[in-house]
Amino acid sequence: MNLAGLETRTSVNFSDLNQDDSLMLNGRANTGAALQRVSDFLELVRQMAGIHTRAEVTSESNFPIGAGVASSAAGFAALALATTKAAGIDLIESGLSRLARRGSGSACRSIPAGFVEWQMGTGDADSYAISIAPPAHWELVDCIAIVSSDPKSTGSAEGHALAGTSPLQAARVTDAPRRLETCRNAILRRDFAAFAEIVELDSNMLHAVMMTSHPALFYWLPASLTVIQAVREARSKGQPVCYTVDAGPNIHVITEAAETERTAGFLRSLPGVREVLIAHVGGPAGLLSER
Repeated sequence: MNLAGLETRTSVNFSDLNQDDSLMLNGRANTGAALQRVSDFLELVRQMAGIHTRAEVTSESNFPIGAGVASSAAGFAALALATTKAAGIDLIESGLSRLARRGSGSACRSIPAGFVEWQMGTGDADSYAISIAPPAHWELVDCIAIVSSDPKSTGSAEGHALAGTSPLQAARVTDAPRRLETCRNAILRRDFAAFAEIVELDSNMLHAVMMTSHPALFYWLPASLTVIQAVREARSKGQPVCYTVDAGPNIHVITEAAETERTAGFLRSLPGVREVLIAHVGGPAGLLSER
């Protein structure tokens, strides 16, 4: 489910005047691992374009970065589009999704519109995301309960590397096709009860793996659990809400559009919730000049 209103805007400038790649992220110059990750991605595009020019990358996001709100997905999707256009490369949607995946796996899903499925494929050529339904298919809203805007101490990439150390990871992977099919069918049927059940199960399994990896990763804060319990209680009383949690402490609470204000209101009333970001189902990655 791509989100409208939570955006990353990225510009890329290739110039012979640049001695090295540079990265400005939300007005701050970034070096070290962040710059290296971007530079490695730029190198993929340089190889595709047959150029050697270094680039200036400027990126701005209107939501917390590195706090479990899919900033890497948005960032590398935007970077894939901006970099290829700056390098004079035109890719079809599947090619752009494949490229974005090379920066961050989940970024491939931020390229198409609406409700999106990442095709596992058998290799690079057929591992990309497709839209299974347009934004207007189902009026869902993501009310993100922000309990911390601080960057997490262990990034998603590091967490992925540790997943194999959990005794639960093999079972999670084996069951993934079933969960994916169940979720796809729930979305296509607009069946909120089935959707809520599978979304929460998948989220819980992800965090169970992280909590049982070596070393163990605990992204939740006390306020995270407060939100989770409140969402479960609200749904038991008939309110159409469910939660999912990325690799971070903040909670994505999904509801139907008609329930937006009610849901956001009760989330804001919970102790530890600093703010609630509201996002509807969004369109594809695009150039600002084309919007």
